[in-house]
Amino acid sequence: MLSILGRASVSKVTLPIGRALIKTGLTPDIMTIAGTVVTVGASIALFSQGHLFAGALVTWAFVMFDMLDGAMARARGGGTRFGSVLDATCDRIADGAIFSGLAWWAAVHQPHRLLLIATLICLVTSQVISYAKARAEAAGLNGDGGLIERPDRLIIVLVGAGFTDMPGLHWTWAIHVAMWVLAVASVITVGQRMWSIYCSPGARDLIPSAPVSDEAASDEPADEG
Repeated sequence: MLSILGRASVSKVTLPIGRALIKTGLTPDIMTIAGTVVTVGASIALFSQGHLFAGALVTWAFVMFDMLDGAMARARGGGTRFGSVLDATCDRIADGAIFSGLAWWAAVHQPHRLLLIATLICLVTSQVISYAKARAEAAGLNGDGGLIERPDRLIIVLVGAGFTDMPGLHWTWAIHVAMWVLAVASVITVGQRMWSIYCSPGARDLIPSAPVSDEAASDEPADEG
């Protein structure tokens, strides 16, 4: 939702930066990998140990790389098929690392069972939401839409984490509210996407069974009954 509302304004900022980065010899794939490596590192070293404010700052800074790789691709005239797959794969790795780090903190250092449950729901649904769309598109169906997309997830979790551990603030309840809001919204989004896929033209058409060869049929055991 937020990604749709803010996409045009963000592109106006990132596209000139993307053009400048292309001139330095960097590629979109390098930016994608670098952002993912740092995000995973921050999740392991900071989020899992309860340094939520520092983790949120570092992760937010390098999440910007995810915007810049797309801007760089547009600046050079388009991306590649491999780049698209790499970007989607690294997004899943980064999201999994963020929620895994928070889940570890909630389970070991906090510990707080309800927060752990919410975080695990977010971990699972973040992967399911993306997989449902990818699988639908591979089948020629519509898997777009829904209440929560990746930019929305990142904003909610990073703001909640940052406010929880911000110096001078320490709203310890912020991460609990953020994770449960995100968990509920993500479950709703899974349902919305599945409904969108179900309603897509051709979604309920029968898939022809693969023909069984004569050789394969002859290998089946005979009915002795």
